[in-house]
Amino acid sequence: MSDRMTGVPATAESRELAHASDGETLYEIRDLKKHFPLTTGVIFRKQVGAVHAVDGVSFDVKRGETLGLVGESGCGKSTTGRLLLRLLDPTSGSIRFEGEEIADINPKRLVAFRRDAQMIFQDPYSSLNPRKTVGSIIAEPFSIHGLKTGEGERRKAVQELMDTVGLNPEHYNRYPHEFSGGQRQRIGVARAVALKPKLIVADEPVSALDVSIQAQVLNLLRELQRDLGLTLIFIAHDLSVVRHMCDRVAVMYLGKIVELASSDQLYGHPRMPYTGALMSAVPIADPKLAAVKKRQILAGDVPSPTNPPPACRFHTRCWKAQDVCRQDEPLLEEKDGGNVAACHFPLTDAEVLERVPTSRGV
Repeated sequence: MSDRMTGVPATAESRELAHASDGETLYEIRDLKKHFPLTTGVIFRKQVGAVHAVDGVSFDVKRGETLGLVGESGCGKSTTGRLLLRLLDPTSGSIRFEGEEIADINPKRLVAFRRDAQMIFQDPYSSLNPRKTVGSIIAEPFSIHGLKTGEGERRKAVQELMDTVGLNPEHYNRYPHEFSGGQRQRIGVARAVALKPKLIVADEPVSALDVSIQAQVLNLLRELQRDLGLTLIFIAHDLSVVRHMCDRVAVMYLGKIVELASSDQLYGHPRMPYTGALMSAVPIADPKLAAVKKRQILAGDVPSPTNPPPACRFHTRCWKAQDVCRQDEPLLEEKDGGNVAACHFPLTDAEVLERVPTSRGV
């Protein structure tokens, strides 16, 4: 049987994810893969392997929601974000935006698609051209898409955007180096929302900022989402930030989604042992609770994405792993509580209470 919306064969995993949430679907991703070839030789290059950066990811994004993508460094979350905007070409899989397949659309249609889907990059220091003024940086989307062609009209639109994101419109002719890190990220936000897109992929938008500035930028994103009706895909490794921002959260490990649930359900009742270990690492403000908490420390290092472990990719570091975990890959399927997780031996409520402090209201 095939998934009628994508044309990709419908697996148990894709059906579970498709039914994991209600509401109008903006994005449908099915069995998305991105493998980067490894080659040797200078003149006669030969492929000797591949990095499995994203290796069979499936999920839906509802219109108006904020979906978080979390995981350790190198898990594939940033690559996934770039694939969704076609900043990278997928190796295989389906990406449907408002019912239209965009995984293989032509360059002309791709430009039109990017009016509806934009990205906020992680590093505000390297994502802005230091040789251009702030005004020309924010106006760049208008130039690319042939909008607001008059100089006065364009300047007015840019200054309105600057005011919207909390920048002084009188600084229109200043250069990026004249702004602080938080102000530079606001410039990136202004550029991303200039065309009033339907979707924004925010790739760790506050990780390079001071803690005191992070809250300001996050609140700005929430306000813009409310005012413009944006859908956000929020990529981060800071679990407290993700909990504050996201309606649902997808946890990635070695190129695969291993758990997907609402934010409250995931943080209060994780089912995948990997998710539980991530939650266990969150600092606890209550010293009494911290003293009795059983911290779950992950063993070893993340395996190489060039040669991922067979079956369950987490079994080399999992404290609950058994023989079946080394032999059969678990499917993403609904567990107790409604979480969709890929695990043969999901966490019980007793194990969560013992190891995950968020389930006790922390």
